[in-house]
Amino acid sequence: MTAAPTVPQPPAGTTVAPRSSVRAWTVTALLVVFMMINFADKSVLGLAADEIRADLGLSATQFGLANSAFFLFFSVAAVVVGMAADRVSPKVLILVMALLWSVAQVPAAIGGGLAVLVASRVFLGAAEGPAFPVAQQATLSWFPNEKRNLPGALITIGITLGVIISAPSLTWVIQNHGWRSALWVLAAIGVVWALAWTALGADSPRGRDGGAGVRGRDGGAAVPYRRIFATRTWIGTTVAYFTSYWTVALMLVWLPSYLRNALGYSADTAGIVVVAPWAVGAVALFGQAWLTGRLMRRGFSSRRARGQVGGGLLAIGAFCCLAVPLTDSVVAQTVLIACGFGFGGSYATVAATTVAELAPPHRAGGALGLMNALVTVAGLIAPAVVGALVDAQGVAGYEHAVLLSGALIALGSVVAFALIDPERDRTRLHS
Repeated sequence: MTAAPTVPQPPAGTTVAPRSSVRAWTVTALLVVFMMINFADKSVLGLAADEIRADLGLSATQFGLANSAFFLFFSVAAVVVGMAADRVSPKVLILVMALLWSVAQVPAAIGGGLAVLVASRVFLGAAEGPAFPVAQQATLSWFPNEKRNLPGALITIGITLGVIISAPSLTWVIQNHGWRSALWVLAAIGVVWALAWTALGADSPRGRDGGAGVRGRDGGAAVPYRRIFATRTWIGTTVAYFTSYWTVALMLVWLPSYLRNALGYSADTAGIVVVAPWAVGAVALFGQAWLTGRLMRRGFSSRRARGQVGGGLLAIGAFCCLAVPLTDSVVAQTVLIACGFGFGGSYATVAATTVAELAPPHRAGGALGLMNALVTVAGLIAPAVVGALVDAQGVAGYEHAVLLSGALIALGSVVAFALIDPERDRTRLHS
């Protein structure tokens, strides 16, 4: 078990309102929907890949680069806003992000070619970059460390639900009203959510640093960011999460095309089948949250409860991805891809709760932000790499992309088992 909660109890003389628990879960529910919208925004181009390529006359490489452009300033924004979240109201930051997402959809929805599409995706990526670390920080700050696994998992489940709900519905809009109409739908949803957040959202009464300001709870100097970033746990978590996010990027951008062009599914069927990895990931996330919480309540170290459980998820994903070429059955390949991408892409909650446990509260936003920034570089690289493979190798390029993902996830698993030990490194930070 951990020696002390990562988010401290309110300072002396401060009380938490009896209804704060209700508000905590209200905020959590709103942020789940926030992440659903976030990943619906990300997935829409992948769902409309063939239609966009036909409409704009794009090669696979050009389409991959257009999607990579989404991550051009994604990482920079994640760092800047993540660190700002240590000082600025998360409620305000989240509201601004949601409104910017809606604005970003408008130029490409109105019209234009590749340049407009790329520019709108760059702007959207910059606005969405900080979403996950800020949403995690805003949620986890309402809960003590030993109760964070479920709310942390729910925020990540928002990612899965966003794709599960949006994939069939946006596919229907795309097939019946065009891909630009789907952008208008997403813009409207973002505005509606922003109104709900304005009315019901709130910052935690615990505060971002439990009232300790920029100094430690014992009055000592704050731990510098560079010491956090040099720990084996932060490095191991970031590397493992990078390999997992590579898989997430492929699911968002290329999985619908893989299902249609390599496995032979129709557009409507692919819009349904594409949710399978996300559904598997949802089960894996809840299973991980339950197992991690159970282990920690029984006194196991977070090295085992988070480091090894997370490494195990990646190991299962790697095995399934690497096994895809061993069968010619479309059904078997679909199952293996669903399990490989589902387990391989389900590391986000482990990463967030591990870093939140490691970092002092007044450094949590920056620690999560820089991790997310480095991790999402995978989203900048992966779509372009797969686009080049498809242009060069045709259908075989999809299979090689799956094998590459399996190899990367296997590496992430090894790193997670070898390096992650939050209790050890947190003790060293304060020594």
